[in-house]
Amino acid sequence: MGFKRLNGAPELLRGKPLNAALVGIGINLASHPSPNPNIEDTLLAASVDGMEGDDLRVLALLMTWLEAHAAWINADRLTRIVALQRSPRVRCFWSAVATWLGKDRRFARLAKVYTGRRMDLLATGTAFHLSRKGEDSRFTGSSLRVPAGILRHRSADVLNPVELARIHGPYRCRIMLGPSYRADMWAELDADPSLSAADL
Repeated sequence: MGFKRLNGAPELLRGKPLNAALVGIGINLASHPSPNPNIEDTLLAASVDGMEGDDLRVLALLMTWLEAHAAWINADRLTRIVALQRSPRVRCFWSAVATWLGKDRRFARLAKVYTGRRMDLLATGTAFHLSRKGEDSRFTGSSLRVPAGILRHRSADVLNPVELARIHGPYRCRIMLGPSYRADMWAELDADPSLSAADL
């Protein structure tokens, strides 16, 4: 019988545990890092906090992280867990991100997780901000309207791939083997060589 991946929803971190996980994937916040947090679970939790909690700071950091590290995301897993979300705002955000990352064909299915009408990031004042500064170029033509200058972009807010690979074992394995389940299993074996195939 072939192996079948489980589609269970991830546990969505909030508050201090989320901050620790964000530091663990290379985002510079004033918190102690979690050791080797799951990358896709952390990204999804940050998007829920940003879109449902209206935390523009977290969304800005998330977008900066994606710009630096999107090539090493397990796009298949991210698409699966985003599709399980009931929040249209969260699905809209990831659909917009997938449009922005459209040159990477791995994100094509992620772009389809939201098919509704175009949403505004801000609850109020979007038209005013758009008339003043225009639209954030990363979201142009996507399912999400984001005025320019609303989401701060500073590359110094996140570690670069070399720095992150030094502190995050699964990320380092993804760089060596590609962003796949195989790389994550290799990282688990590095951490605990006694794991059986069934455990993996």
